Amino acid sequence: MSANPLLDFSDLPRFDLIAPEHVQPAIADLLAEARNLITLLTADNTPATWADFAQPLTDGIERLSRAWGVVGHLHSVNDIPPWREAYNGMLPEVTRFYSELGQNLALFAKYKAIRSGTEYAMLNPAQKKIIDNEVRDFRLSGAELPEDQKPRFQAIQEEQAALAAKFSENLLDATNAFAEVVADEARLAGLPEDVKAAAREAAEKAGVAGWRFNLHAPSYGPVMQYADDRELRARMYRAYATRAAEFDEHGSKPEWNNTPLIRRILELREEEAKMLGYANFAEVSLVAKMADSPAQVLDFLRDLAVKAKPFAERDIAELRAFAKEELNLDPLQPWDAAYASEKLLQARYAFSEQEVKQYFTEPKVLAGLFRVIETLFNVRVTPDSAPVWHDDVRFFRIETPAGVLVGQFYLDLYAREEKRGGAWMDDARGRRRLADGVQTPVAYLNCNFARPVGNKPATFTHDEVITLFHETGHGLHHMLTRVDELGVSGINGVEWDAVELPSQFMENFCWEWDVLQGMTAHVDTGAPLPRALFDKMTSAKNFQSGLQTVRQLEFSLFDMRLHCEFDLNGKQTPLDLLNEVRQEVAVLIPPPWQRFPNSFSHIFAGGYSAGYFSYKWAEVLSADAYAAFEEAGDPFDATVGKRFLDEILSVGGSRPALESFRAFRGREPSVDALLRHSGMIEA
Repeated sequence: MSANPLLDFSDLPRFDLIAPEHVQPAIADLLAEARNLITLLTADNTPATWADFAQPLTDGIERLSRAWGVVGHLHSVNDIPPWREAYNGMLPEVTRFYSELGQNLALFAKYKAIRSGTEYAMLNPAQKKIIDNEVRDFRLSGAELPEDQKPRFQAIQEEQAALAAKFSENLLDATNAFAEVVADEARLAGLPEDVKAAAREAAEKAGVAGWRFNLHAPSYGPVMQYADDRELRARMYRAYATRAAEFDEHGSKPEWNNTPLIRRILELREEEAKMLGYANFAEVSLVAKMADSPAQVLDFLRDLAVKAKPFAERDIAELRAFAKEELNLDPLQPWDAAYASEKLLQARYAFSEQEVKQYFTEPKVLAGLFRVIETLFNVRVTPDSAPVWHDDVRFFRIETPAGVLVGQFYLDLYAREEKRGGAWMDDARGRRRLADGVQTPVAYLNCNFARPVGNKPATFTHDEVITLFHETGHGLHHMLTRVDELGVSGINGVEWDAVELPSQFMENFCWEWDVLQGMTAHVDTGAPLPRALFDKMTSAKNFQSGLQTVRQLEFSLFDMRLHCEFDLNGKQTPLDLLNEVRQEVAVLIPPPWQRFPNSFSHIFAGGYSAGYFSYKWAEVLSADAYAAFEEAGDPFDATVGKRFLDEILSVGGSRPALESFRAFRGREPSVDALLRHSGMIEA
């Protein structure tokens, strides 16, 4: 029998060889190997030192985490039945192992011994931070629970992991189940030609006549934004808004209903918090974040809501008036909002997103993105080769000017039915120093853009360009680290409410003329983006910024209140709580049948539980960080760029994020730059 490719750690993952049948034997072997190592390292005769204990434990566990990371990645980007079965088959075992690991008192004792021993003072700052984090995380993993409670705590972790996976799968299945086939081309009025061409291609692939639309972003978004047919928009909106809900319609199935999963997840989180001695799960979540308490987070969000809501109310009043007077849409319905907003944008600023999209061709966008990275951080980005999981995927390397490898990344840009929605960065391998040199970091950058149609290059909306820059910011945080200890290199060990700082920081460059003029070429003529069109875009930058802000605050307040105030034994449902939050901050209330919580995978399946506020808090940090370049008068200021690299990106999680921010800015963060960038205070 040939060697299992999942167990080949010599270089990059062998995506050309790895198959679902490799998962069980490889992960089982690695779990056994890790357990044997733990037995060895917890023996009485193993000294509690960095070299004898902490470093070997990191070495041993990394093999398991890297292999399982590959499996999880393939489950996300290729969620076909064999991979789903392989992933779910080993998920309980892996979850059980990490739960056991976090409750192992012998391991905990070794870390505490290092923390209180004489060697601690001689460790470097990164090593000290790892020891501190480990002691904290053992406590959060139930290591100090009475022995008779540990099996229950472990069972809670296993069930939560299974429920999170099931939540995502239900959402993907419900999304894929719906298709709207339009037979009459007259009903496609208003839709861009490339969207119609993609829908025609989808219909041909499905063996049906006409144009086929689905609920994935490249299809759903343009229909809601451009389709003149109000009934078509309404049907698509209802299908999207009721995904993974109890409604047996639009091809959905009752077994995909995420409502009971939500309740069970909340029950388990509350039980976990009480076992650990916390009042609620939000308190547990915040232990490893910058924020001190749920009350502090709620105060931050509500203070921002007070500032933003008047702008949101102005935005919605303008939209309703325009929709009534110019479009004969009265009352304005939620399925009209994106459509009417696009028409208002065109009327006010004399351009459309579709017009702009024709200039953002994929080759020019990537070249422009790489130029920003190279100029800011004094590196080179060049194509590289590696086995990949799909023909869409490309691979790149980042080097110093002298040709020294810094990091590498996979780029998977296009939507596929078997790929989960949204955009995300994940790490394939972290930076660390080994006996024979430095192990360089490797990242996955994933988006869900529309693929090219015909022989033309793919074109991106400006929002999609911003998304690409955002995920690349996460990737740079991971790849440009200079920390040699795995536990705090790159994004490892960074507080969750600071991890969005580099990603949102990179978004700012999508609004710089010096950047955009070099990363555009019209898909038909090759002409660069005209300055006049760019000026219209910047004039419209804060179009409906109030609406967008209160929408994010709605999600953040719902998430935090759900995890610190919600009474599982009361009469209120999570949906009732969401409606209560909407009454406080929202200005456009969706219909009562909308089931947003059922698709809120960020907090029920994506690690953002009691942490969705991080996006808003990181916007404060990122806007304030970018203001340093504005103050320097140059988005490519070399001195400020080097300081951002040295004080934010390169240090990873080796020190508290607030210390890193202070080192970069020379002061505490301020909300002023965010409000100014959003047009909510005067420049």
